[in-house]
Amino acid sequence: MAKLKSDRLELISSSATHIRIELKTPDLLAEKLNATVSPAWPSGEYDRDAMEFFLSCFEKGGDAVQGWYGWYAINTDSDTGKRALVGSGGYFGPPDSNGTVEIGYSVLPEWQRQGYASEIVSILVSHAFTFDKVGKVIAHTSSKNKASTKVLTSCGFVNTGLGADKVHLRFEIANNTNS
Repeated sequence: MAKLKSDRLELISSSATHIRIELKTPDLLAEKLNATVSPAWPSGEYDRDAMEFFLSCFEKGGDAVQGWYGWYAINTDSDTGKRALVGSGGYFGPPDSNGTVEIGYSVLPEWQRQGYASEIVSILVSHAFTFDKVGKVIAHTSSKNKASTKVLTSCGFVNTGLGADKVHLRFEIANNTNS
């Protein structure tokens, strides 16, 4: 199980096992992550359909796709040592033939407005750019989602207009070390 860390968060790479637990016995996810999981989980657009999609990606891709999908974001309280799931983020798969990966992220309501979304995005972007084949990271959000727009721009993303669906805004950040 891969892990990424920042000052406040530990990101744990999801797996087919994690997703099966979420789909069949979600109460066991807390045990698997060694963290408290809010009754509000899952949050945002990470719903049953998304879980089933990611599970099928893991089943088709095997070990080669580990780390290219979901990551659970865990905060550890510095005073008590208690761990809590604050949200998630991840990629929509390995880089495409142009070296582009797309990210998504979500923070549980009780953890919002504390900088966790920006921290998740920063970790994911930094991690993606450790791979030579990744030249660009993209993200999409609704023009009505001002909080998400703020997160992306504060993390260095540039709004490039409407995405392919002609509904969501597309944001990009380039890996300037590969230029």
